Amino acid sequence: MSKLYTHLDPSPHIAIVILNWNGRKYLEQFLPSVLATTGANIEVVVADNGSTDDSLGFLQQHYPAIRIIHFTENHGFAKGYNEALKQVNADYYAILNSDVEVQPGWITPMAALLEQDQQIAACQPKILSYANKKMFEYAGAAGGWLDSYGYPFAKGRVFDICEEDKGQYDQTEPIFWASGAALFIRASVFHEVKGFDEYFFAHQEEIDLCWRIQLAGYKIYSCPASTVYHVGGGTLPKGNSLKTFLNFRNNRIMLSKNLPFAKKLWVMPVRNLLDAVSAWKGLLAGDGGYFVAIVKAQLAFIKWWCWHRKKSVFPSTKKAPLSGYLHKNMAWQHFVKKKKYFSEIVDKTT
Repeated sequence: MSKLYTHLDPSPHIAIVILNWNGRKYLEQFLPSVLATTGANIEVVVADNGSTDDSLGFLQQHYPAIRIIHFTENHGFAKGYNEALKQVNADYYAILNSDVEVQPGWITPMAALLEQDQQIAACQPKILSYANKKMFEYAGAAGGWLDSYGYPFAKGRVFDICEEDKGQYDQTEPIFWASGAALFIRASVFHEVKGFDEYFFAHQEEIDLCWRIQLAGYKIYSCPASTVYHVGGGTLPKGNSLKTFLNFRNNRIMLSKNLPFAKKLWVMPVRNLLDAVSAWKGLLAGDGGYFVAIVKAQLAFIKWWCWHRKKSVFPSTKKAPLSGYLHKNMAWQHFVKKKKYFSEIVDKTT
């Protein structure tokens, strides 16, 4: 490990902020690893999103020193973090899911990376599966990318295929988006770009945030010198109709907000077609809930376009080149050309 990743002097103020919703079992399981984090000037905050389980009682009984921000209702991931971070004064926020196990010193490489380069606004650690610690985890893997049609993927994860970690993506380098499961971000930039888009509620809000951060002239990085282990699917498991709805609706909104106008004119119709193909494929496979969720997402996007655009956070008027952006169609590469892995799809020319 580089000497640059071994210490921070002087130490910046870092707040590890965990948004909890009915996650008592995860708090019990993973808070000890978070509290074992080494380094000066690190604060742990739990923002409770209107939990109806005994999360608050558990924290008050077993961790009375932890600062708790209590909401009386579930604001979702986006608004929950926005409201919580208004109340947290720090140089950096480490936004962390409750179902993540961290390693001692995991913060230091990420903080050192951002301290070295003021243009780096955010980064993520290498995210491996808690269930199988040799495998990359779906929600971010070794750093997020985006294709021309808005399909997110990651170094180590293409659609539903996760690779084994063999050190093949251990480069510290620019990416398109950093995972909301473990997002280390400069507090000043988070507030400069107005945080998460609260209309998203949950899912892909971190991709939208990172897109806006890049358009504002900053960079997003992977930081594989830090590793965490993520359970995944703790709030909305894979296959959940609400999760499908939010992913398809929010992805469409994100494209509408952030794409240049000329590109939007042809990308959006193609995505309509691709989403329709996905919906019918699901229906023919016997998954009627998946089909209905995509149809509802399309209608919800139209509703957003007509009546709710003013509620969304749009990018600044600045324009900047994008890192981690694939000028190809991921669906074609994966489903037609049968390419399974990131290294097969992304080469030095992309």
